[in-house]
Amino acid sequence: MKRLSFLMIIGLVIGLLAFTFIKTGKIQGRIAPADGASQVLAVLGTDTLRAEINNGNFAFPAVKVGTYTIQVKAIAPYKDTSVVNVPVIDSITTDVGLVKLKQE
Repeated sequence: MKRLSFLMIIGLVIGLLAFTFIKTGKIQGRIAPADGASQVLAVLGTDTLRAEINNGNFAFPAVKVGTYTIQVKAIAPYKDTSVVNVPVIDSITTDVGLVKLKQE
């Protein structure tokens, strides 16, 4: 019984340590006009993340390392737009700056 408990504790410790090696960063930016978009997505391969828009500002707080495409879904009369090749580096915040929406 003691051996089983010991093995369970070792397994738990290894599991917790595994999560400390996941590398993440952050993506942030602004949209103009602030009320011109309905949603912002960060796409990496088949993974898609969604961020809230607050007064034109958006942020993806815990994003795994990679190169993303930011997709801004616009509200008419504005057009959808994308920012490509957005790098995410471990423990770094990538600021995509101001994303200006164009009218249709």
